[in-house]
Parts: sequence; structure tokens; C-alpha cells
Amino acid sequence: MDNNADTCTYSCLIAGATGLVGSALLAQLLHDPACHSITILARRPLGQTEMDPEVRAKLRVIIADFDRMWEALDDVSVDVVYCTLGTTIKTAGSQEAFRKVDYDYPLGLAEWAGHTGARHYMVITSMGASSSSTFFYNRVKGELEEQLALIPMESIRIFRPSLLLGSRQSFRLGETIGAAVSKAVQWGMVGSLRPYRPIAGEAVAKAMRTAAKQAMLEQAMERSAGGQPAVYTYSSDRIAEMAAQTTG
Repeated sequence: MDNNADTCTYSCLIAGATGLVGSALLAQLLHDPACHSITILARRPLGQTEMDPEVRAKLRVIIADFDRMWEALDDVSVDVVYCTLGTTIKTAGSQEAFRKVDYDYPLGLAEWAGHTGARHYMVITSMGASSSSTFFYNRVKGELEEQLALIPMESIRIFRPSLLLGSRQSFRLGETIGAAVSKAVQWGMVGSLRPYRPIAGEAVAKAMRTAAKQAMLEQAMERSAGGQPAVYTYSSDRIAEMAAQTTG
């Protein structure tokens, strides 16, 4: 773990940096003075564009099989872990393959984080996440949230966005149609409907950065006898508020 936390700067690891939120998060963190070191865990090269040498110096990319992530991260130690991993059942090909990406990998990464002394874990699940949900997608997300709360570190910060907006590397027809409809009616989504407004991937990334800065500034909270972390859950409307208040 990095000792620069005392000066309110931090080192981080991002898993999922090629996705909608992860790519926005990486772009923002490269120019964020609060984050002095970024390690990327990826399954394939990022296809990076030219960067200023000073900015590139912050970045380390590790290409690895996620089934062997502990081995790949053997010499890595960070303050904050961002997990933006996620797929769909259609893309994954089966419920089993989906669960590996959206449950096994995020949980394994959090266990690695707790084992190596990372202080804070930031993860994206989804609105409606619940282990008792009748929907497989939401049930897996809810089961993940419950297991994360048992891992010893200072805090687990869970982001539950609504429908995500932005350019993806792969086309998703259902999300494209849903986004178009939601954008057309979002200003009428007030009161209890406000959390269901679609939200840009860049906004989620901004909120995650804000949460990390807040976490690093806060005094370490006393853990319970079982070592459970403090768990914070951010609904989609709260994420939007945090993003709107974020500068840079």
C-alpha cells in the first residue's frame, strides 16, 4: 500500500478499463493530481493513443488471464481499487460465463485487495441489485454486494447506476433502444422516478473519483471485531449529484 495517503494522494488499480465507465475513469485519472499512480489489469491491450510522457509515467498496464489475477498482481500494492467489470448474458454466452465476469472476478479482485492492504474498493453493480431478486442479473449483483461486505478493508463503495449512456466498443441493441426512450422522457422522471434516469458513463466515473478522494481524506474508521468494512451504496440519482459537483 502506498504511504502517500497522508498527503491525500493515492495509488489505484483499475479492472475493466476498456469498458464504458472504465475507459472514462482511466482518462480522468490520468489527469487527476489526486491519483499519482495507476495500474491497469486487462485481458487485452488498451490501444492507447499518444500520451504526454509525464502522464504516461503514472500508468502501468498488466495483461493477464483474470482466472490467475492474484499471480499477475503479485508485486502490486495500491490504496484504491476500482472495479468496473461487467458484461451481459448475451455477450458472455451463458449465465455461467456471465457470473464469472460479474461475480467471480469482482469478488476475487476484492479478496486480493483486502489481502494486500488496499484501503478502499469501488465497484459498479446495478440499480435493483438484490440477492432475493427474481431476475438473474440483479440477483448476481446482489450476491456480490453481500460477499464484498465481508472482506476486511476500510470501505467498500458500491455504485448502482441506472441505464448507462455512452459509446461502447460493442453494440447492444436493447440498451440502445432503452437509452433512446429514456433520454426522450427523462425530464419527466421526477420524484420517485428520478433514480431511473439514464446516466452517462463519464458521470459514473466522476462520482467514483469523488468517492475515492473523500475516502482518502476521511479518518480510518474503526472496524468491527470481524473486520468488516464500512459499506457505502450510491443510487443512480446520488451518483449524478456527485458527478455534477465534481470538477476536473
